[in-house]
Amino acid sequence: MTPSIADPALELIQLSVEFVESDGSLEVLSELSFEIAKNSFVCLIGPSGGGKSTLLRAISGLLPASQGKIMLSGEPVEHTKQKSKNNTRVGMVFQKPNLMPWRTLWQNISLPLEIAKLSQEEIESRVRDLVELMGLQGFEKSYPHELSGGMAQRVAIARALAQDPDLLLLDEPFAQLDALNRERMGEELMRVWEEKQKTVLMVTHSIDEAVFLSDRVLVFSKRPAQLMLDLPITLERPRDNTVRYSHEFVALTQQLHAALS
Repeated sequence: MTPSIADPALELIQLSVEFVESDGSLEVLSELSFEIAKNSFVCLIGPSGGGKSTLLRAISGLLPASQGKIMLSGEPVEHTKQKSKNNTRVGMVFQKPNLMPWRTLWQNISLPLEIAKLSQEEIESRVRDLVELMGLQGFEKSYPHELSGGMAQRVAIARALAQDPDLLLLDEPFAQLDALNRERMGEELMRVWEEKQKTVLMVTHSIDEAVFLSDRVLVFSKRPAQLMLDLPITLERPRDNTVRYSHEFVALTQQLHAALS
């Protein structure tokens, strides 16, 4: 069992989620319990359809828990219909950027700040900083159809960071990219995480990506998902792509392959 964390950013306590249909119920998550330390980067891997995306949606408040608790910095996360104050403390990025095609890059990033009714001065300051952080200078007036896939995901990440959330949830954010751009985006994401010092929980199907990015990798079983392995990643930081060829990196990937098989 993983040692208890003194002041966790995220805590799951016996969390279960099931979907009730007319022909019966489907249990997706089964009594999950784990903690994530503040400012850590944790990846989640497991079989397709095993409940990883469901977990992120429950943590963000988009889905209600059937039983158990989700605690964010010591406060319970509630379903969004209950208008929990935690909702703005969680940023989420999906597989597809889901940018609004009629808004420019700048306007897509500023949208959550406009909804939050921040002053125009504050909006401009935050968006300017995020454009610089994500390396998007010169494309502020571009529309989504004018952006590459990798650039569109940078915009989505910037938009998720706009309200300065405590927790960033990433649901296979690089799944639409080719292998080379995926590696580059992984390096960019690590740079952003090191600068912003956010707590990150990321779903990925790439074992190499999980080991390269993470402080820990959580391995889910088949549905209903249970935690099969909680693997600390002991590679030193900062990291670059040369670490992928080290004996320690290979040993960690082999351990995760064995757990999944």
